Amino acid sequence: MLTRHIVFGVTASLAVTLAAAAPATAQTELAGQVRSTAEGPMEGVVVTAKRHGSTIAISVVSDADGRYRFPAHRLRAGPHALAIRAIGYDLEGPRKVDVGASGTTTLDLTLRPAQDVEAHLTNAEWLESIPGTNQQKAMFDSCVRCHTIDRVMRSRYDAEAWLHVLERMDGYVTSAFPGNPQRLPAGRITPFAERSEQRQAARRRQADYLAHINLSSGTRGYALETFPRPTGRSTRVVITEYDLPDQSRAPHDAEVGPDGMVWYPDFGQQYLGRLDPRTGEVTEFQVPEARPGNPTGILALRLDKDGNPWGGNMFQGSIFKFDRQRETFQVWKVPDELEQPRGAYGTRILQVNHAAPESSHVDGKVWLQNRSIAGVHRLDLATGEFESFEPFLGSTRRSHNLYGISPDSQNNLWFMDFSNEHIGRIDARTGAITLYETPTLGSRPRRGTVDSHDRVWYAGFGASVIGMFDPLTEKFQEWRPPTPRTKPYDVAVDKNGDVWTGSMFTDRVVRLNPATGEFIEYLLPRKGVNIRRVFVDDSTTPVTLWIGSNHGASIIALQALD
Repeated sequence: MLTRHIVFGVTASLAVTLAAAAPATAQTELAGQVRSTAEGPMEGVVVTAKRHGSTIAISVVSDADGRYRFPAHRLRAGPHALAIRAIGYDLEGPRKVDVGASGTTTLDLTLRPAQDVEAHLTNAEWLESIPGTNQQKAMFDSCVRCHTIDRVMRSRYDAEAWLHVLERMDGYVTSAFPGNPQRLPAGRITPFAERSEQRQAARRRQADYLAHINLSSGTRGYALETFPRPTGRSTRVVITEYDLPDQSRAPHDAEVGPDGMVWYPDFGQQYLGRLDPRTGEVTEFQVPEARPGNPTGILALRLDKDGNPWGGNMFQGSIFKFDRQRETFQVWKVPDELEQPRGAYGTRILQVNHAAPESSHVDGKVWLQNRSIAGVHRLDLATGEFESFEPFLGSTRRSHNLYGISPDSQNNLWFMDFSNEHIGRIDARTGAITLYETPTLGSRPRRGTVDSHDRVWYAGFGASVIGMFDPLTEKFQEWRPPTPRTKPYDVAVDKNGDVWTGSMFTDRVVRLNPATGEFIEYLLPRKGVNIRRVFVDDSTTPVTLWIGSNHGASIIALQALD
């Protein structure tokens, strides 16, 4: 199937070179010291430089002496705009610099106290600040899918107004966000007045709580909690951010192919994107709709053995493969009769979030998740036939949500139960299903991966843990990141054995050494990144972590310098 593609070009002067490649231009550097009257030299300030007219921004972090330095070959000569990120501070000046054609340009930066500290708070800092129980705050796990929490906290709605706002929010698809709001099809949401008394009472409690913690009373009745700036090894990093062509873009994932191109899916629209990290050039391909009229968007992206991207087309009820050589799509539509589950679990609204083609070369079959049945299908590529597996038949739990899926080297499938604390395995040969309970109750494993030793790594979103399960010993290990409410979404393992994750709440990338238990956290340059999947490119030295800024319309590459 042919597809329309759109190319967003850049000039050669915007090119950037990652650490694995040799410098293509003269050695240019920018360095200086960050200071404030209150603190003197300041460690842990993220400093960003963006060349005039460029779509690429480079960021570094100041060290213990307040010194920052952009490595040679990362910046091009010419005028650059400057920005900083440091909780409680704004950049007083200077705000621009002309980087010389060679040598080091020196520029010291002065910070002043922020006039609006609330505007700096991350989702996690808001949750640490507001009063209430964890049960009351759990509702924000859904809010952050679409927007930052400060929209709620800085509002002035009273409880009655919140009832109307919450009902309106119910009508948006899970992939909606302010840059691209999308409604659910008519009839999918039960109006408040038609709900049971119990559900109406629960919604009124939510509205009362929100009116208690926002500005409806006119004042903020609690102190703001903020997290410390990065220190030590957390400052040894270079971050590159690539703007996408439109603010409506929502890159859920970013994954590097064998040719160095970076692929991303649009969470809210029918676009598969390709980024050339050497130039910043973006090419987008329009993904065919399998069910026209249904909400659009692609949740997950994976590459097969040949480097071809596959995606789960969510409410389109389909998966697709993109042949990167021919630039054509192949789409498999899940039959309508597979929308309804045999058991009690599932949404009964066709939503195919994930395809897992990584080991399809083993047996010619691709696994795909289907939220409508709280289960998975297996597609036979030769015949086009689907098999269905519902792992939770016979369960007595109130709910199950089979979410992340990852195949091992033999194309056995591992899956995550996002409603509880289970990971599970489906034997590719026999179809036997085995569930394993994680050590931490309520861990809610969300996404994960299978490493080169066929060990299963998972992001325990509900309990803010990273976990590993070894199928040979049937033993678990879990680690908890130091920043509160990290709530990891996904996990990736690099060639050095380090484990990486990200957060929808903290704007931090987390790196774990599982042998020592040491965590290093890297603060990103912009607020509200909303990190979903993480991917590590092992072909570079140091390794490069890639993420999509799901609410920032950009792709981010992070390289730790130690």
